[in-house]
Amino acid sequence: MASETSRRSQATPMKDAIEAFLKTFDLKTKFNETYLIAFWGRMMGQTIASRTKEIYVRNRVLYLRIDSSPLRQELFMAKTKLIDLVNKDIGESVVDDVVFL
Repeated sequence: MASETSRRSQATPMKDAIEAFLKTFDLKTKFNETYLIAFWGRMMGQTIASRTKEIYVRNRVLYLRIDSSPLRQELFMAKTKLIDLVNKDIGESVVDDVVFL
């Protein structure tokens, strides 16, 4: 007879434990947004990352301040591809729209 406070007899993989923690405390969305900001350079490449002056996510909208007008226009034209790329890299839908500041 095991009580609720007893330990599990089997080990849980670290990934599953972290996922359960984030889900329990409703932190998954904030974690994904922070991941996006932290790994923006890896996702988009050094050229785009170096021209990105501000990046944040609010209500599933990615806000970007790009200091190069031609690059901003090019990213604007490829907005749906950018959204798909970001969501695919994270592994779930985090961003629905992109706004260029």
